[in-house]
Amino acid sequence: MTLRVCGLPQYLLVMFDHSLPRGAVANIREHVIRMTDICASTSVRLEGDEDAPKNPDKSIPVDKHLFDARTVLITGPVTQEMAQEVCSRLLALSQVSSDPITVIVSSPGGHVESGDMIHDMIRFIQPEVRILGMGWVASAGALIYVSVPRERRSCTKNTRFLLHQPSGGAGGMATDIEIQAKEILKMRDRLNQIFADATGQPIERIEKDTDRDYWMSPEEGIEYGLVGKVINNVSELG
Repeated sequence: MTLRVCGLPQYLLVMFDHSLPRGAVANIREHVIRMTDICASTSVRLEGDEDAPKNPDKSIPVDKHLFDARTVLITGPVTQEMAQEVCSRLLALSQVSSDPITVIVSSPGGHVESGDMIHDMIRFIQPEVRILGMGWVASAGALIYVSVPRERRSCTKNTRFLLHQPSGGAGGMATDIEIQAKEILKMRDRLNQIFADATGQPIERIEKDTDRDYWMSPEEGIEYGLVGKVINNVSELG
C-alpha cells in the first residue's frame, strides 16, 4: 500500500527534488505540509481500506445474534428514529417466521406518537410478542409495554413503572394554542382508555392516578393489572 497525504504520494517529493528548481520544490513542500495539517485534523486512510466499517458503534455480530434470538431492544427515549428502527426489526422478524418475538423495554418515555407506532406495530404483526420490562418503563414506554395481553407482560424484580398524563408546550396565536390544548386533552383521554383496557381498572381510577406521576413497583404493577408476572431468569419468560 502507498501512503498518501491528501491524495499526493510521498515518492513524488523525491521526483520533485530531482526535476524542479529549488524554489519550486520549497513551494511544493510548503503546500504539502499545509495539506498534511488539514488531513490530520480530519481523517487518515490507507489505500485498500475501503472495507473499513463506516459505523464502528454498530456491532454486526450482536445484531445478528439478537435477530436470530428474535429479540428487540427498546432502550432510552422514545423517538421517531427509534420507532422506525424498532418497527423495521419487527417487520423483518415477522417476515422470517411466525415464531414468538421478545421485546425488552427500558425507557423513560418520550414522543407519544412514536410510542403509538411501536404499540400498533406490535399488535399488527402476526407473530406473538412477549414484552419484558427492565429498569424503568415510563410514560410512552408504558404505552408500548401494554401493547400485548397481560399474560405476555413480565418484568424483572427491580423494574419501576410510571403512568402519567401527556404534557407538551403550545405556542403561536391564541387560536393555535387552543387547538393544541384540545389535542392534548384528546390524547390524554385516549391514553387513559388504553391503560384502562390493559389493566382492567375503571377509567375513573386511571384518570385519577395519571393526573400526577403514578409510580409502581413490580408487585404494585401486578396488583394494578399492569404486569403479568415477575421473572428472575430467561427460562421463566415463555
